Amino acid sequence: MKHVLSIAGTDPSGGAGAAADCKTFCAHGCFALNVITAVVSQNTQGVRDYMDVTPPLIASQIDAVFEDIDVDAVKIGMVSVVETIRIIAAKLKRYQPPFVVIDPVMVATSGHRLLRPEAEESLRKMLLPLATVLTPNIPEAEVLTGKEIRDFRDMEEAARAIASMGAQTVLVKGGHRTEDATDLFFDGKEMHYFKGRHIDSTSTHGTGCSLSSAIAADLANGMTLTDAVAAAKAYVFDGIAHAEPIGKGHGPIHHFYGLYEKAGIV
Repeated sequence: MKHVLSIAGTDPSGGAGAAADCKTFCAHGCFALNVITAVVSQNTQGVRDYMDVTPPLIASQIDAVFEDIDVDAVKIGMVSVVETIRIIAAKLKRYQPPFVVIDPVMVATSGHRLLRPEAEESLRKMLLPLATVLTPNIPEAEVLTGKEIRDFRDMEEAARAIASMGAQTVLVKGGHRTEDATDLFFDGKEMHYFKGRHIDSTSTHGTGCSLSSAIAADLANGMTLTDAVAAAKAYVFDGIAHAEPIGKGHGPIHHFYGLYEKAGIV
């Protein structure tokens, strides 16, 4: 069993952040580890407030994991302040995990900003160069590049620009496209399109967290980068398609649908 570490914020409603990460790791047959970067008050209707964990405590959590357990992949989510980013980057350089998947969580689906403006440059300079895969959605890719994304050509230009910042590969997620939900994966040499369609569902809370976590788990389990992205996209699609409504807003995906189906309980 592979060991996959989530470095992210919390979600008391269980649909996003560290909760979604750990569910996703387990659904892929991996042992889930987690380091908490922020305590977030949120539910299916949005983010209410959050409090950052102190950088020394984040550092202590990371050391506690790596000094005791072999880590096969790391997924990084919410990192909202400069010092947190600096600490995580230093620890990644020290421990050198095989794979690092970074989901640049900048703005929640509700519109609540989760990355402080002064931390954006630190994210670009300190964390992006350590990413095996960076998974921005279109609004996040626009923030990272400073350019508007309207079509596939713009997505390709954004992917190249982000890769030039140091990320090994870039997945520009197309969930915000009106025409379809096609994603673009740039492996550093070639562009790969993963076609997708929108599902008429309110169960979309934590989709970005779950996708990046699925990629991390698939990489830990031995998949190639391109296959990991394709498998993760299919996993999230099934999770949305078979989710049961939870909460009064945008509920979580069904993280364990595949396992429930095999067990004959869905």
